[in-house]
Amino acid sequence: MKFDKKYLFDLLAIVLFAAIAFLYFFPVDIEGKILYRHDSSAGRGAGAEINKHRQETGKTTRWTNALFSGMPTYQTAPSYDSAKPMNTALKVYHLWLPDYVWYVFVYLLGFYILLRAFDFRWYLAMLGAVVWAFSSYFFIIIAAGHIWKVMALAYLPPMIAGIILAYRGKYLWGLAVTSLFAAFEINANHVQMTYYYLFIILLMVIAFLVDAIIKKRIVHFLKATAVCAVAAVIAVCLNLSNLYHTWQYSQETMRGKSELVKQNTANQTSSGLDRDYITQWSYGLDETWTLLIPNTKGGATVPLVMSETAMDKADPQFMNIYRQLYQYWGEQPMTSGPVYVGAFVLMLFILGLFIVKGPMKWALFAATVLSILLSWGKNFMPFTNLFIDYVPMYAKFRTVASILVIAEFTIPLLAMLALREIVVNPGMFKEKRSKSRIYLIISFVLTAGFCLLFAAAPGAFFNFVSSGELHAMSQIPQEYLTPLLANLNEMRQAVFAADCRRSFFVILIGTVCLLIMIYKKQYAPWAVGAMIVLCLVDMWTVNKRYLNNDMFVNKSVRETPIEMSKADEIILQDTSDCGNYRVLNMTGDTFNENETSYFHKSIGGYHAAKLRRYQELITAHIHPEMNRLARAISAAAGDMTRVDGDSICPVLNMLNMRYAIMPLSGGEKLPIRNPYAQGNAWYVDRVTYVDNANQEIDALSTTDLHHVAVADKRFVDVLGDSREQTDGTVAITRYMADELTYTARSSSGGVIVFSEIYYPGWTATVDGKPAKIGRVNYVLRAINVPAGEHEIILAFHPKSISVTETIAFAAYAFLIIVIALAVFMAVRKKKKGEA
Repeated sequence: MKFDKKYLFDLLAIVLFAAIAFLYFFPVDIEGKILYRHDSSAGRGAGAEINKHRQETGKTTRWTNALFSGMPTYQTAPSYDSAKPMNTALKVYHLWLPDYVWYVFVYLLGFYILLRAFDFRWYLAMLGAVVWAFSSYFFIIIAAGHIWKVMALAYLPPMIAGIILAYRGKYLWGLAVTSLFAAFEINANHVQMTYYYLFIILLMVIAFLVDAIIKKRIVHFLKATAVCAVAAVIAVCLNLSNLYHTWQYSQETMRGKSELVKQNTANQTSSGLDRDYITQWSYGLDETWTLLIPNTKGGATVPLVMSETAMDKADPQFMNIYRQLYQYWGEQPMTSGPVYVGAFVLMLFILGLFIVKGPMKWALFAATVLSILLSWGKNFMPFTNLFIDYVPMYAKFRTVASILVIAEFTIPLLAMLALREIVVNPGMFKEKRSKSRIYLIISFVLTAGFCLLFAAAPGAFFNFVSSGELHAMSQIPQEYLTPLLANLNEMRQAVFAADCRRSFFVILIGTVCLLIMIYKKQYAPWAVGAMIVLCLVDMWTVNKRYLNNDMFVNKSVRETPIEMSKADEIILQDTSDCGNYRVLNMTGDTFNENETSYFHKSIGGYHAAKLRRYQELITAHIHPEMNRLARAISAAAGDMTRVDGDSICPVLNMLNMRYAIMPLSGGEKLPIRNPYAQGNAWYVDRVTYVDNANQEIDALSTTDLHHVAVADKRFVDVLGDSREQTDGTVAITRYMADELTYTARSSSGGVIVFSEIYYPGWTATVDGKPAKIGRVNYVLRAINVPAGEHEIILAFHPKSISVTETIAFAAYAFLIIVIALAVFMAVRKKKKGEA
């Protein structure tokens, strides 16, 4: 069989995509430089104990004590043997390109595959790939270090391509492509992005159903749907280890249902996060114009003085204030940049609403509207509440503004469907009394026209000072405030108007290319090429505002170990109790950093999916205790023996906080030893059982936690009663992240409380015999031990992993057979065609 020459253009597209990706990051991609990102730095700290465990034992621990006093590693460092074949396949798909380069490459290639599945010509598919891949948000998340989100978004278009193939009657290829990329998608491990795209898939499937009903092809629709369902099952099975344990973990995290009954019931959801937390990052109604004009709200939350356009209009007398303000003037807490889909692309999208026919257009339009309405979040709360209360899983995710990823998919896709319609049938514009001409004019006016209107009179349509800024400046005398606000408005209007004019010219040039395509059909490929250059230059330059070479640093910066302070050195000299004690770092944001976790077992930490009960403990007790402790230590000149630690920080004591790191002047850090820490484990005289979570968490501040444990009554059968202790002692004899060994002695026996975080899946043995673990003090583990001397082992080795791994490898075998069969059938069909 000879090589089909039509595939040469596909190979050319792949080469060009790699070249574009390389050029975007040139020359830093050949200099070995990297982005320094907060999330990456945090990951190093969170993974330090995990890596150490792997080096010492050759095994993967499913638990770490390095942050939040202990948590599973299912999300901090998911690692399963079944992922290894997939990781190899991913490297092949990425063409072994370096980091950053392959991110952009797979963006481009994924949407190209989608458009080819729609049967687009290769050059149109290239244009579509560029306009989708270079949507600003996709580059902003690279700069932010949200690489799992990058991968999740990159694999979604080719996954949908498989679905398209199935509904086009190519069942075997549809099964293979959907299975493969759905497996990649799930492996990317960003449930929120996958969840959002399910809305697109649902609406597209409905469009296929409507089309099947119209054409009386219901049997075909059912076959294709069955193929997609089987593909989904295969993809799930391939990732079953990660999926199952993530699902299990989510029940215990902030995404799960809280057992606390809160006073603000209006803010509480039936399951998941609170409404305020879900909608904290909501896109403004007028901010939606960033889809057309990127600087509608000024761009990113970076210093205002960095904007040359703004500073050209600045009054020097207000410079001290301008140094404290940001370029972004919207209502979100902060932002790394806007969502910009391309001015000309948006015009084509509007044109597509007129000239594209069929159910798919309405599916894409509905998804776009849905995306925009939901992105408004707290600014359109009735609609948001409808989804929070009634749409499954919606309440599990925060940052609703990110749902605009749906519009970033549907707008380019419908724009490309419109362009294909013009390429296939340019005569629609040449007919007398052609409605298509009117539609083109309307699309131009609704985009380019508004750009000119906004540029001419920006103050008539938009505010240029946020409510937060107005509140912060409310103390400024009026005679000073009035000219300040007038100048600030002038500066920001200049920034906005410049981008309005920019978008106008992009649309104008794109429309000229479009007219050439319409009236000079022979030049259509060249016109599309010009559009590729136009859109690439347009979106490339916008993206360089938020991801540019100045943000890269030498690789040595990343590889340099996190700097150990003198305080860290002093603390690490304490190797008693197998080094199993906790550290509270109060020199920065305790619950937004993992540098402490790099060296110690930290009370704090940084991770989006911390255990729900621990977060509730932070809010109810740890934060107030930290404030009291800081004041007391300051008053006692750093001498904890002069502090009433039992009354000031009882919860920190039960968490075995042996050291607190306090800030000193000049950036120095002072380690303070806490003599009140309760240790690794202790016998209690009594267990007090309560009726609900509220009573349990409230009792911690009024209970002598040295001698009494508080437990929910559901654990009465597990823990029973304790007995007054006269000689009970517990000592840790061996520490591993996922296995702790203790020696306990007591003449009376009773309940032992461990300063370890309770989580389902931990097992206990007493002298080798299984023992039940209960939960006490809201977050800690406890067991009832008989009188005498005993060896106690607490271990975390989930048996479910072996089951899920077996299923995953069976799914691999099935997928390989499907792909081999699809290739065999394609070759056979080709040979028959040549015969």
